[in-house]
Amino acid sequence: MKILVMGDVVGVSGRKAIKNNLGKIIKDNEINFTIINGENAADDGKGITKSIAEEFFLAGVDVITSGNHIWDKQETSDYISKETRLLRPANFVEGSPGNGYGIYSTKNKRFKVGVINLMGNVFMKKTEDVFEKAKKISEQIKLKKNVDFIVVDFHGEITSEKMAIGHFFDGISTGVFGTHTHVPTADTRILEKGTAYQTDLGMCGDYNSVIGMNKENSLKKFFKDKNATKHFPAEGEATLSGIIIDANQETGLAKKISRLIQGGSLIR
Repeated sequence: MKILVMGDVVGVSGRKAIKNNLGKIIKDNEINFTIINGENAADDGKGITKSIAEEFFLAGVDVITSGNHIWDKQETSDYISKETRLLRPANFVEGSPGNGYGIYSTKNKRFKVGVINLMGNVFMKKTEDVFEKAKKISEQIKLKKNVDFIVVDFHGEITSEKMAIGHFFDGISTGVFGTHTHVPTADTRILEKGTAYQTDLGMCGDYNSVIGMNKENSLKKFFKDKNATKHFPAEGEATLSGIIIDANQETGLAKKISRLIQGGSLIR
């Protein structure tokens, strides 16, 4: 069983790379299930729309996770209430539209995959305690009881929170990966009890930028230039950044984890 997980898709550049390349990546690597973080996929790099989400599904994506930008487009709250394949962080305040986790079938209906979307508490918008929420969800979705595999997207700012949640889920999930910073970390590994892990997957976007945003305008903002405008995405060739988990069908744990870096300026 192979699961592909991609980092935050940023703007038009990132969407174009997904649309043009994902199908071939899935075919060449014999991927059975695909997850992407889509919260920066809108034209301005903030939020996601119904049409963008459906474009991702047509490209081969099975589930879209998100984070702090999920409500940046007004239409999303209504759409996410109907589309269960689009997730928002599970530790958002109770009563928020949509779901923070779900159970999905692979395209061949052979396996069930649990996907959990969480958001950190440190330097992020106020949410419920992420560790308490993680504990509650782990008691509801269990490997080899009601799902065959479990993948966790932890959308957070600081590495320590992400590492801690990785160790919490070690041995009870297939993989844990971080999103949000748009910079891929070099700690891709399988933890002691068999869970694939990477602190941050980086982004699917133009790396000749400042975390996906136009670099010239970003520099103006840092230098407090009065001519600076609102941040907007860089438009150069995107790099697709993510991981491929090869999972054991009997245990649901990871056998192998490989980094996927394709296109653009990021060194492979």
